[in-house]
Amino acid sequence: MKTIFKILFIFTIALTSNAQTNKSNAGLKGGYNLAAVSFDGETETGQRHSFHIGFYGESFLSESVALQVELLYSQQGYELKDNSGTFTQKLDYVNLPLMLKLYPDEAFFLEVGPQVGLAVSHKEEFDSSFGLFDTSQEFDPQSFDWGVNFGTGFKTESGVSLGVRYHLGLGNVYDEGNPKNRVWQFSIGFDF
Repeated sequence: MKTIFKILFIFTIALTSNAQTNKSNAGLKGGYNLAAVSFDGETETGQRHSFHIGFYGESFLSESVALQVELLYSQQGYELKDNSGTFTQKLDYVNLPLMLKLYPDEAFFLEVGPQVGLAVSHKEEFDSSFGLFDTSQEFDPQSFDWGVNFGTGFKTESGVSLGVRYHLGLGNVYDEGNPKNRVWQFSIGFDF
């Protein structure tokens, strides 16, 4: 874990020092999450509908290549529904993605990069559709999450961006069953 943070720190310093010689920008982004969890790589849960919001800094290494560092609050988890009710796993993270962005043309971009996350809130709820049996309790997920992001999007000359990203979690959410986060993010961003 310390190694990952050291690598992210080095990339951040490189991004900051490069910002002095090339085009760079910062902004605010947010959007819609479709989050699920994959168990043992075979079974995927139902999706939790939620959101993400945060800040980003983008620095161009060349005309068509940029590095983007983000700090995002992201609601994740999953839902399971059956005849007896709905079980919702609410896992909220502060995520730090580091994205390599390729611009094949001025407006369109592709992105890929690692992400680390820290769980800041977790809660499990069962809604039985009959108030007598509703419950709410907390379990202890892993506090650290990591994975890889893949995405694409468009950015206007005025600094407004629309993007879609898939987070492929590689760290286990819990100790049993190898549960891993899977999140689709649909974002809008605004340069300052």
